[in-house]
Amino acid sequence: MKKLMKEKTNFVADMLKGIEVMDNSVEIISDNVVVRKKVKASGVALVSGGGSGHEPAHAGFVAEGMLDAAVCGEVFTSPTPDKILDAIKHVATDDGVLLIIKNYAGDVMNFEMAQEMAEMEGISCQSVIVRDDISIDNEQDRRGVAGTVLVHKYAGYLSDNGYNLTEIKEKVEAFIESIRTIGMAIYPCLVPTTGQYGFDLDDNQMEIGIGIHGERGIYQEKIETVDEIINRLMHELEKEISDKSLIVMINGMGATPDSELAIIAHYFNEYASNNQLEIKKYFVGNYMTALDMQGFSITLVPYQEELEEAFNAPTESKYFK
Repeated sequence: MKKLMKEKTNFVADMLKGIEVMDNSVEIISDNVVVRKKVKASGVALVSGGGSGHEPAHAGFVAEGMLDAAVCGEVFTSPTPDKILDAIKHVATDDGVLLIIKNYAGDVMNFEMAQEMAEMEGISCQSVIVRDDISIDNEQDRRGVAGTVLVHKYAGYLSDNGYNLTEIKEKVEAFIESIRTIGMAIYPCLVPTTGQYGFDLDDNQMEIGIGIHGERGIYQEKIETVDEIINRLMHELEKEISDKSLIVMINGMGATPDSELAIIAHYFNEYASNNQLEIKKYFVGNYMTALDMQGFSITLVPYQEELEEAFNAPTESKYFK
């Protein structure tokens, strides 16, 4: 296994120490909780997180205008309820705390357990669950993937604009219902804690419908040119979203170079023009990755003026652009 690390057992701990070096606006508490150094005095606080390996999510979005705290579990492993509770207690204001949870069994169980413990201590706490991955048919079982980052930004905008906890929960849940994502890979990720690849993939094959924890997709296909891949993914997405005015995120899976993401953006824009789609805003980059997986996902959101305003609102996160 070739990885730029010292000890695999210290992979996340060493990463978090590096995050403190890279960003002097955050600090690490309770070993694996990233918080803003300047804790806000009012407004609904936002807490998210999950297993590590998705960088810059979630720690990179702990910043003014987005999250107040991110709880970082071991690689692809949910953080424990006590750490999540530490995050809640550190950032809680009198206006309450909203937990933003990706729809994975461990995350849902541990975050909801922490929510219950926080409520027992008198902290007003509610939660939302992101489930934007359309590669799973049953909507209740859908995983939270790249669209989660847009939820972080929208919730941060609502908090900064004085909405109360109940209002933010309602508006964010409505937004979550509109997000659709599907991803693909041409190379799987190598998990540092196990030294194993998430799945096997021949050199002439691609995986469609991958997850962000190294999960294999729903099927393999002979590798195609990027315009053909976009056509394939959009065929699935347009089964669920018929809107012609859209906000689009093209998300790298960790090892896809910026040059290739730019090529994807070019051919996506060509697809949009040929299919009478009006793209109001593009996000192109690494937002929610799977370690060193090479591939990308497409997220579609029907355009609303409020969403555009929310996504254009300032944030101190250097990763949301």
